[in-house]
Amino acid sequence: MAVIKIFPEKDATIYSLFPNMNTGLDEIIEATLTTFAYSNPNPQTSRFLIKFAQEDVLSAINLIPQSTYDSGSWKANLQCFIATATGLALTSSIKCFPIAADAEWGMGTGRYLDDPISTNGTSWNWLDYSGSIPWTSSLGISGTTGSWTLGSYSVLPGGGVWYTGSEYSSSVTFTYRTDKDIDLNVTSIIDAWYPSASRSPIFPNYGFILKQDSEFVDSKDVQPELKYFSVDTNTIYPPALQFSWDDFTWNTGSSTQTILNTLPASVNITDNPGVFYSESINRFRINARPEFPTQIWTTSSVYLNNYYLPTASYYAIKDLETNEFIVDFDSTYTKLNADATSSYFDLYMNFLQPERYYKILIQSTIDGTTQVFDNQYYFKVING
Repeated sequence: MAVIKIFPEKDATIYSLFPNMNTGLDEIIEATLTTFAYSNPNPQTSRFLIKFAQEDVLSAINLIPQSTYDSGSWKANLQCFIATATGLALTSSIKCFPIAADAEWGMGTGRYLDDPISTNGTSWNWLDYSGSIPWTSSLGISGTTGSWTLGSYSVLPGGGVWYTGSEYSSSVTFTYRTDKDIDLNVTSIIDAWYPSASRSPIFPNYGFILKQDSEFVDSKDVQPELKYFSVDTNTIYPPALQFSWDDFTWNTGSSTQTILNTLPASVNITDNPGVFYSESINRFRINARPEFPTQIWTTSSVYLNNYYLPTASYYAIKDLETNEFIVDFDSTYTKLNADATSSYFDLYMNFLQPERYYKILIQSTIDGTTQVFDNQYYFKVING
């Protein structure tokens, strides 16, 4: 199993109420609805754009074995982490699409309501800077749509252009009490960006656009605001694109070790120097044994015998300070491997925030009981 994350090269929010304003350096990206804006009585909306560098996308995909990629035993998830959620209805939905454009959009250096506003990057009207290429110029691309003037509402055309094919759209619906973080499966979009041996990319990577499912609603009872941390956040919650693939192997060769089948058990992690550079890939090995091994006549201590954990065993990574899962247990993508030496898993350090401490958890189903082993397996990632 393997997991790796990459982080955006740029993001920005575009606002129908401020059609020329750039917000490329804001710490927040948002998809909101506003019914009564202070300067305009018409319903308004905002959408946000996220772009991951194509070379980072290709580098991540190239880590996936070709046979695994071809079989579809992998996935890519776009993750955004909530900063503020207000005005929510009983259900609110966010939709995600691949951006369609005939040129690259510019991040710019603006912030929300700069005075004067910054216009040197993308906005509701413009792909790049104010007066450059309008978003509407991309509407001629096959299979795309965008915004238009809505009836009597004074809403300017613009707000991005995106591919509409159902295979390239993804959505998430929040109820009033559920978690508002975004974790969207965007595998089909990534695959469309990726050039294979048999074809060119289906369309170029200009990033994602995320928007409320229902927009320009003329009702004061419908004004949901979903605000997320941007790539410019000073927190540990920037957006991420997470790649997961199934590389499970169980090849124990001539090993005579047996599978652990009794509880209580002692489970420890070896090959953990405690500090890793962000470029590191480390193989963590698992030492497992019954806590009270059966006593037998032998010339060596039974406490030195190692056991494999059962195949229903997984790992997870938590941020030590926040106690939040960075990688959660997953029956497909965090399954422990085994070779002639021991059970093990490989971890790519470059998707973890540097200068932070992390904790490893092991979950295993032994003799019908599922148990999580948390024996303070800590490590730190540092800048290389």
